[in-house]
Amino acid sequence: MASPKPTQINVHTKSRTFDIEFDDGAHYVLPAEYLRCFSPSAEVQGHAPGQEVLQVGKEGVNIERVEPVGHYAICIHFDDGHNTGIYSWDTLYNLGKNQEHNWADYLERLRQAGHQRQPPAS
Repeated sequence: MASPKPTQINVHTKSRTFDIEFDDGAHYVLPAEYLRCFSPSAEVQGHAPGQEVLQVGKEGVNIERVEPVGHYAICIHFDDGHNTGIYSWDTLYNLGKNQEHNWADYLERLRQAGHQRQPPAS
């Protein structure tokens, strides 16, 4: 079975969200902070398992622009200067599908590291 492909992508800068619909009917609204904290880049994921870098202070991050990468992915440019993550369609689908679990895990890792999310500056 072929992997789902996006049929529509929208960036909402006011609400700091990324809206993506797939050809299998799945629809996800992903916060910019979530996408930034789960960037598939080596800067965030490390170069091997266990080398992940916990992202802190990303509450107010926003998406400046999105660029296609071939027919299989996009590169998201965040307003904190991060732009090295290549988000494949499978990556975006899995981030949407597993958002609740991923976010809970992220919040727990923040807590264990002694960090607390702050409300974004207006």
